[in-house]
Amino acid sequence: MRAFGKGFLIGTACICALALVWLCFVRPEITTQEAESLKAAYTTSPGANGSGAGLLPAEREDAPALDFAALRSRYPDVKAWLTIPGTPVDYPVLQSSPESPEYYLRRNYRGEWRMAGSLFFQADCRMDGRCQIAYGHNMNDGTMFGCLPKYLDSSYCSEHGQITLQTPDGVRQYTVAAVLETDVSRVPFNRTVFADDTDFLEHTQILLDSTQIKTGVSITADSRLLVLVTCSYSWPDARVVVVAVQNQ
Repeated sequence: MRAFGKGFLIGTACICALALVWLCFVRPEITTQEAESLKAAYTTSPGANGSGAGLLPAEREDAPALDFAALRSRYPDVKAWLTIPGTPVDYPVLQSSPESPEYYLRRNYRGEWRMAGSLFFQADCRMDGRCQIAYGHNMNDGTMFGCLPKYLDSSYCSEHGQITLQTPDGVRQYTVAAVLETDVSRVPFNRTVFADDTDFLEHTQILLDSTQIKTGVSITADSRLLVLVTCSYSWPDARVVVVAVQNQ
């Protein structure tokens, strides 16, 4: 009986370990593959001459745009597509209703449960607003927003400072201006609505005054920001926040 109990405990431990591997490593890879398949399904092929082979989509001169009309007719919550060349970030960005703002925290674009979830905009973001805020999990395998903590290293930040956001209205290019490790109680990085230019500039100055990394990119009253947010584990509720400015 004692041997049976010991065997049962060992077997249970093995099953739990396999389940943990499945949740933390296999499931995130499934999410990445789903994003790749989705993009392929709604993107025309590059030029037949093969130029651009081996490059990330945002690096190819002949890279085609997504057919957002077709994509959103089937998946209306897909608001944009985010790509950071040289990183695993090449995903749709979704947005749910204010009543369920974190709906895609553990769901893919089809609403199916996924450990890695999806990238998603804050519920009160408007695509024509001054500031878009996108959230994503800090996955151990580097997928989703798992690369964002690396931006606290100035060399990595410099090498991966360009961000592409495809939207139904066109392609927006951004350059990283600042990187923070903070939380919302210290720095209100989640603001999207501003009374006027002065209010907006005061907010951006708070962001810049709290940064660990500054790249020298200026923020003016005419700037449009893309703020990327993921979890940090330095203290409870800590976040890594990457602030990028839309190129003129």
